[in-house]
Amino acid sequence: MLLPQPACVGYGACVGYDKTMHTQSLFAVFFGSFVLAACSSSSDASTANGDGGGGTGAGDTYAADRTLCVDTINQYRATIGLPAYTEWTDGESCADGEAKSDSSTGKAHGAFGTCNENAQDECPGWPGSDVATSLKGCLQQMWNEGPGTDFSTHGHYINMSSKQYSQVACGFFVTTDGSLWAVQNFK
Repeated sequence: MLLPQPACVGYGACVGYDKTMHTQSLFAVFFGSFVLAACSSSSDASTANGDGGGGTGAGDTYAADRTLCVDTINQYRATIGLPAYTEWTDGESCADGEAKSDSSTGKAHGAFGTCNENAQDECPGWPGSDVATSLKGCLQQMWNEGPGTDFSTHGHYINMSSKQYSQVACGFFVTTDGSLWAVQNFK
């Protein structure tokens, strides 16, 4: 259930996104030395300028990683009898832009909502030398939060297992120092 006011508690999963309040209320989620963050929204926003890995199409640097991202989320969904999310290809370039923006500010979910997504999970600052391995590890940690209904402790799992959404766009950006920022936008 989405709350009318932003509420970030416990492990930092955010519900009831409000762009003006978000940066004041976001907490990081720490698992080992990596950060994970989940947000959910009931509001729409304008489209971001995506310029991460190239987006969908020929020359997409992250095409295989996008497929892996969607397939991995759908494999987890299948374990609990849920239908697969479809790949939100029109949102991928924008999701790349969010990942790049967040990497430059150092704030997970700093650009959340700019792609008109309703919820977002993020893998900020993971090792980028092997995107596939880092992505699989991050998604596994998120899925391991569940099951549960308390968004503050199960937010990533809730976004990944939601029946409210039908699509996911996976965005990527690797910084010059080799850090991977990966977002999963749900709508």
